Parts: sequence; C-alpha cells; structure tokens
Amino acid sequence: MSLIMEHITKVVGGETHINDLSLNFAAGTFQVLLGRTLAGKTTLMRLIAGLDWPTSGRILANGVDVTGVSVRKRNVSMVYQQFINYPNLTVFENIASPLKLQKIDKSQIEGRVRATAVKLGIEPYLQRYPLELSGGQQQRTAMARALVKEADLILLDEPLVNLDYKLREELREEMREIFTLRKTLVIYSTSEPSEALALGGMTTVLHEGRVVQQGPTAQVYQKPTTALAASLFSEPPINLFSGQVAADEVTFDNQVHFPLNSDLKHLPTGHYLFGIRPHHLSLRPAHPHDLELGVTVDLAEISGSETFLHVKHRETDMVLHLEGVHQFEVDASLPIYLPTHKLFVFTPDGDLIHIPRSAAQG
Repeated sequence: MSLIMEHITKVVGGETHINDLSLNFAAGTFQVLLGRTLAGKTTLMRLIAGLDWPTSGRILANGVDVTGVSVRKRNVSMVYQQFINYPNLTVFENIASPLKLQKIDKSQIEGRVRATAVKLGIEPYLQRYPLELSGGQQQRTAMARALVKEADLILLDEPLVNLDYKLREELREEMREIFTLRKTLVIYSTSEPSEALALGGMTTVLHEGRVVQQGPTAQVYQKPTTALAASLFSEPPINLFSGQVAADEVTFDNQVHFPLNSDLKHLPTGHYLFGIRPHHLSLRPAHPHDLELGVTVDLAEISGSETFLHVKHRETDMVLHLEGVHQFEVDASLPIYLPTHKLFVFTPDGDLIHIPRSAAQG
C-alpha cells in the first residue's frame, strides 16, 4: 500500500501538533519517523491509522482518500511502546484475536498463529498468559498479533523503548529480517538516532510537527540539509559553534584559530556555523588536522557502556561521545582534540554548505 499525506494540520486545544505536513510513503517500504518527544510522531501515527482525524488536509491510501475512514475499516496494525496484550487470553489467543475478528477459518488461524510465533521466537509460550512472560516476550506477542493480520500497513510507535538494551538490539535485528521479506508498508517511530541508523530504510526527521528532512536513512544522516537536521539526527546532538573565515583561517571563541584545510579552502570570507559530531571529538589526537582545545569538565554522564563528556571551552559548550565508562572530576582541565577535516559547515541561518569527506564513514 502506498500512502500520501497532503498538507496535514492537526490542532488540539488551540495547540498545533502537526503543521502543514506533506509526506509520500511508497508501497512495500520501511519508513522511520525520527524526532524528539513532542515532535508529533504519535499524533501522526494516529492520523495515519484512522484513530484520529486531521484538522485540515487529506490522506490517500493507494490513491483513495481515507481521511475520514475509521481504523475499523482500514487494514492497519499498530504496536505501541507499552506491552498491550489481553491479560485474560493466552499468547495463542492474543495473536489469533485479529484473525477471529476477520472471521478467518479456524484451521487457517492455527497455522498462521504458529508460523508467526515461530518467526518471533515465542512458539513455546503459546499457552501461557501475558503476565507469565518477560517484557521482551510480551512485546513479541504484541508484534506477532500485528504481523499475523497481514495488514497493508503496520505502524510501530517506539515499540522497543521499554526494553533493556540487549533485548532491543535482538528485536531490532529480527524486525529488519521479518519486514525485509514482506511487501507491507511499515512505519516505525523512534526518538533515538542510533535506532534509526540501525533500522535503515527511509527516514523522515520531524520537529514540532514539521518535516525537517526526508530520504534514505544513511543519506539523511551523512548529508543533513540543515543544522537542525544534523542536531536531531545525532545523539548527543551535534556540537555547533559560530566562527569566522578570513585570511585562510577559521576563528572562533575570539582567540582560537586554525588554518583552512583543503576541504574548507573554498569558503569565502564570512561568518559560519560549524558542526562536529560528539563521537568525532576525542581525548587523543588521531589526525594531523586535529585541533587541540583546552577545556573544563562540566559533567561526565555515563550511559550503559558509553560516556557523554560535557565540557566548556571559553564560551563554547561541547559534548564528547566516548566508548566505555570514564570518570572525570567536575571543573577538571584537560585537552580534547577536534578533527577539523570532519567539520560540517552551515550558513548562520543553519543551511548546509559543506559536508566533510568523512561523513560517509559516520
């Protein structure tokens, strides 16, 4: 099924949740909606599903206007971030429930439920009840119920957010394999750039109910068209700082200078916004174009097996994304290294001018 959204606006209680949004999703594709909390992802999902209606605009499915058509009259499946299953039904009965509503023959139901359960690794638990399952098994059950229906459209609203890291990786990999084999249009929402990258397909970056950028996931990540897109598709957000180009060098923070490398020599004199991804900053030099900066530690934020190191250089705040767990004293001074050949360059208004050659490697 193809899906087209034309100038969709959704206003709730005087607040605009979706603002004149237009999208085109091709049939049989895997689509990721990426955006922070309150970007409009769930609102958009509900509009697509027919659980809610837009204030203005229209939605076309296979060229047919379905704007006012109820979810009950659409062949749509949806999986939420909460483990939504019927607690008084067994896993088998949960998965079979949409098929019974469709009045599918009992012999077919048995085969389809078991085949779907095998795909998701929950066949041994078919006679258990949801509360007897782990979180991952409960979400697998919810996903199996969505898959068994063989819907034209599957919507997944941050389905892995409540699972631990290992389970998320496991399920993410399984989903990619399952959906690769199907011709269904799949729309998956997430607030995590790393998850969007891992899933691949096409990505639409959303912010405050608007489309910031859309395209193949790797391309959107490597070639953000604006500073906002670069920031939203980076965790932690890309580091941005203002600078001036003059006399074959860049100046920022008033006193820091570095020469224009071969990639940047085409930049004319003027003011720019420079961007560097947090994982490109390091504690040790790795390239002749690395610029040493003396910084002060604001915070070392440990996240699983990674450390987000927040530092300050004069008037510029930066974050380093370091592998492993690192301890740093607040207000400690230390050098960090900025690879100038990995800088994105934007106009002062945030439009992309220069993509570093290293963008293809992340």
